[in-house]
Amino acid sequence: MTRTTPQAGPRAQAGEAVSLEGIQVVGARENNLKNVSLTIPKNRITVFVGVSGSGKSSLVFDTVAVEAQRQLNATFPWNIRHDLPKFERPHVDAVSKLTTPVVVDQRPLGGNARSTVGTVTDVYTVMRVLFANHGEGGLTQTWLYSFNDPKGMCPECEGLGRALRPDPDRMLDRSKSLNEGAILLPGYAPGSTSRQFYTNYERLDPDKKLADYTPDELQTLMHGSEGTVEVVYPNGNTHRLKYEGLVDGFVRRHLKRDVTTLSKATRESAAEFICEGVCTMCGGARLNQKALATKIDGRTIADWAQLQISDLVGVVTALQERLDTPLVATIRETLQQIEAIGLGYLTLDRATPTLSGGEGQRLKLVNHLGSELTGLTYIFDEPSVGLHPRDVSRLNDLLRALRDKGNTVLVVEHDPDIMAVADHIVEIGPRAGVHGGEIVFQGSYEQLRAADTLTGRGLRRSGEIKASPRRFERTLPLRDASVHNLKNVSVDVPVGVLTAVTGVAGAGKSSLIAHAFRSQYPGAVFVDQSPIPRSSRSTPASYLKLMEPIRKLFARASGEPASLFSFNSQGACEECEGRGVLITEVAYMDPVTTHCEGCDGRRFKESVLRHRVRGKSIADVLEMSADEASEFFTEAPLRSKIGALIETGIGYLGLGQSLATLSGGERQRMKLADRLAGSGTVYILDEPTTGLHLSDIDMLTGLLNGLVDRGNTVVVIEHDLAVVSQADWVIDLGPEGGNTGGEIVFTGTPADLAASPHSHTGEYLRLYRDASPAPSR
Repeated sequence: MTRTTPQAGPRAQAGEAVSLEGIQVVGARENNLKNVSLTIPKNRITVFVGVSGSGKSSLVFDTVAVEAQRQLNATFPWNIRHDLPKFERPHVDAVSKLTTPVVVDQRPLGGNARSTVGTVTDVYTVMRVLFANHGEGGLTQTWLYSFNDPKGMCPECEGLGRALRPDPDRMLDRSKSLNEGAILLPGYAPGSTSRQFYTNYERLDPDKKLADYTPDELQTLMHGSEGTVEVVYPNGNTHRLKYEGLVDGFVRRHLKRDVTTLSKATRESAAEFICEGVCTMCGGARLNQKALATKIDGRTIADWAQLQISDLVGVVTALQERLDTPLVATIRETLQQIEAIGLGYLTLDRATPTLSGGEGQRLKLVNHLGSELTGLTYIFDEPSVGLHPRDVSRLNDLLRALRDKGNTVLVVEHDPDIMAVADHIVEIGPRAGVHGGEIVFQGSYEQLRAADTLTGRGLRRSGEIKASPRRFERTLPLRDASVHNLKNVSVDVPVGVLTAVTGVAGAGKSSLIAHAFRSQYPGAVFVDQSPIPRSSRSTPASYLKLMEPIRKLFARASGEPASLFSFNSQGACEECEGRGVLITEVAYMDPVTTHCEGCDGRRFKESVLRHRVRGKSIADVLEMSADEASEFFTEAPLRSKIGALIETGIGYLGLGQSLATLSGGERQRMKLADRLAGSGTVYILDEPTTGLHLSDIDMLTGLLNGLVDRGNTVVVIEHDLAVVSQADWVIDLGPEGGNTGGEIVFTGTPADLAASPHSHTGEYLRLYRDASPAPSR
């Protein structure tokens, strides 16, 4: 498949020989690698390609990166090594000529709700110093501007900027009177003491409809605090109690006390009447009023944090013209670096848990871009994730910049635009799992395009746009959506077709579909990008909830309890406790994993393995691949889930294979198999091509079209043009990201989008169709 590829970098033009003096790997056998040996050139960009599960990550991350980190840690004194991460020596004969590694992976940045873009890039710390020393009414101490410090945070929301609050509109039916049951909260049945508290209050008319209440009467109902009211308890006793408004009483009972003292049922019933909103005290600024009194050119530090970064660059640049200090220069440089990696649409107060994997990975780059260190090895895991084709060129510029400083850059990637800037490409394959683990190609991008490999054939494919998209008669309307940067967007999502939602990063795709659309249609099945667990005890069978029916099958056949057939419970090998391996950890030393001789790595007691179903033990079943298991099981519930694994192209996985050994793409497809095996009429998928090779796109589009053919509505948030081109309908957002996005740029068929002159996606779809080089920018 020909893509919109820029030319190769200046260090290695197409056809130029690449020096193979570099990192030496000899006999790599980690996971599915089959005694792989190769030389990775130094001071070059090397891209590792191949289908998901072929062994790319096993070679680059589990072998080269782990051994580099392990050897680096070994240079520190024992007392320091004690506090460093422990890395087990990978299964490899030797890895030599390594340099200091910098691993930039897709693991979430993490952090709590107080962790923001500003804090993880350290730019907010510099801003605190600037406001303390140069702000009007500066407080001199920098921590007074920190929303993570009790002395700086807003006392109401404790530095979160948002607070839980009651929603009076959910509590009241204003078309009724108090006597008719206007209070919707549980516990206010006719005659109850709770209802009497308001129907018997002398300042309220219990027979007057709330819609006819004056503002003062509504204020009294919800927030009044004067006088007393007489109520009669079920035992006939009469008591006079101090009056308390409905909303104030709810806050006291449910929001101003330790919620753990409330029953689960009470908490769940109260949650229906609670909403989260901007903190009323600080207005979302997170800081207390003293900190917000300090300003620079009329703006507080919170104002700076709430500006879109691309706009904040202009504010800081203007400030630098009259206040040329290292503080301002540092802030400006960091902000420009964030903008350069395509994240200028973010704000510094954006919470890091809300960032996508691709955004988080690119943000990790910021702390390295200003470094003058050379001779490092930068290792990236699919850095193009979440990027629109237009923005990939920015990422390529960053990769080149790191190389040109004298560093080695290793990239695991599926995007042809990233491959095109490589000085050297290594393809692992030929296929996935047990069918992969070998080097099938080494050379330049142009040589790869001519190679008879899965990647080579994929690069040569022409880009075809769906000729006959499905027609639709009904739509699911969405009106006046204003989540995040959406500008009162209204759109109709077609029913019974495949719709692609496109646009540059930050345009509002996820806000429109994953938030606004889902909130209006909560019954939709949503498959997001969140990672699934990588526990060594988790397996495809346990993740897909196959273990319980399998255990019951063995229990019925043997007459034994189902727990006997679990390696996490009664049936576990006593020597390795059901792990299949023995992990030896000694203080200061790297861990060592050895094969368990007691169960021969099968996890179960020998007595458990004597029980059989159709001639197979529980260990035999878990050692089956999904392809093999589909022939072994006749039970419909098992066949359905196993069939979903096969349909998503990972039928080669073993049912009992540890999730820790799977690649990111394999784990994403397993999650896809889990969700798509369920029942639903509307499916939403957030970038389902994440981790997928070019050759897997046909599998994905076939899967999506199969869902539509079965009568479902499918909506995909996607950048990959191969998927967009095969949709029936496209909703394109933009025109840019952040506050310059949030609008509908185009709706229509892919063919019409390719003809649209006002869409970035349309421009690149034309290039994809015509197989032309990317426009220079």
